[in-house]
Amino acid sequence: MTSNELDKLAALIKQEREALLSRWRLQVRELPEARDLDVPTLNDHIPVLLDELAAAIRSNSNETIPQQLADGSSVAHGLQRVQDAFDIETVVAEYNILRGCIHDLADANGLTLQGKPFHIINRVFDHAIGLALQTYTTQRALDVQRRREEYLAFVAHDLRTPLSAISLAGKVLELILGEHATTDANRMFKALRRNVQHLEKLVNKVLEENTHLDTELGIKLERREIDLWPLVEALILDLQPVASTSGTVLVNKVPDDMVVYADASLLRRVFQNLIANAIKFTPGGEIVIGAKEVDTSGIVECWVADNGAGIPAEILTRIFDKGVTEAENEGGLGLGLAIVKMFTEADGGKVTVASQEGTGSTFRFSIPIRPSEAVK
Repeated sequence: MTSNELDKLAALIKQEREALLSRWRLQVRELPEARDLDVPTLNDHIPVLLDELAAAIRSNSNETIPQQLADGSSVAHGLQRVQDAFDIETVVAEYNILRGCIHDLADANGLTLQGKPFHIINRVFDHAIGLALQTYTTQRALDVQRRREEYLAFVAHDLRTPLSAISLAGKVLELILGEHATTDANRMFKALRRNVQHLEKLVNKVLEENTHLDTELGIKLERREIDLWPLVEALILDLQPVASTSGTVLVNKVPDDMVVYADASLLRRVFQNLIANAIKFTPGGEIVIGAKEVDTSGIVECWVADNGAGIPAEILTRIFDKGVTEAENEGGLGLGLAIVKMFTEADGGKVTVASQEGTGSTFRFSIPIRPSEAVK
């Protein structure tokens, strides 16, 4: 085939593009994965591939083919076919069906695909198949890895609840026994604490590797049904040594049967930041942590209320901005309340504050009580 005939073949492919696509779709729809796809999804990058093929034939140079395809659309097609649930054999089949349609078109118009045209067409399709399969298999491997990571994170989150319960039970027993604990009992308590801490570190390591809190727009949530009273009680026990040094009393008034639907890690950090901030500004006072269901709206309102120093009116409207109080108060609120706002909103809720200098402050935030009410 001469250079002129190559140009004719390229022009024919461009001219008969829609007819080629129609014949191709008719045959591809016989493949089980393609039967129910609409035309745009089924076509995907195939029309562009035909343009790339015509350009490769017209250029009449084997050296340009790999680069043209590397810069082309086959990579995206491989990703699309993962989403379309094609198996790898079907991806290969749809390319080979198009190759057959090109040969039929050439034969119908008196063009014999021998020699260089045959070689060019096969190289184009072989490279296209290779690129599509490379991205297809890479994406499938990434999907499998992601599902494994999600399952591992799911298990790690579920382990946190019994670990917290064991830790809380151990601390309560130590407080109950106090000075009456025997040497053996104290030894067992120490062993229990060590092993719980070791397991918590392992669980946290798994979660750190699988959960990314990169930016305010990139928070990855793992929502679960959570017993709220034990979560708050565990935080109070953890923060009690800090509160005791300033004579601050921490009171848990969360109903013991309250269950919420939220990301446990984010919820824990919201309460921890609010309680820790309240301790700083309530020396010798009282901090009450509570929660209640708001009518039948499927929302739980939580609060941390103190009778401490209160917040100056001039910064109250900006209290959730990053670092807003650092200049006014040494060791001030810093990023804590900004994190509270970010995490609360990420979990589908909102946070507010009411405060008066010399009287105290009450921070309230809302979270869903049921999965159906959670923000998707």
